Amino acid sequence: MFNKIVLALGLGVAGVAGCTQNINPTDMDRGLIGAGVGATAAYVGDHDVAKGAAIGALAGAMCDDVRLCQ
Repeated sequence: MFNKIVLALGLGVAGVAGCTQNINPTDMDRGLIGAGVGATAAYVGDHDVAKGAAIGALAGAMCDDVRLCQ
């Protein structure tokens, strides 16, 4: 179950971060978006919201470095 949530979180973060391409977002912008998506996914999945936000923030901030949101 946890693996499915992490996968959904990663895909959600990549999708949402990709929507910000026209405004030239910074790592901070993508991290904040990822934290929001991660916290929401964790809340819906009845998991620790702080952990979900931390994972989402990391994924959002790093998505351009691994070329997921370019």
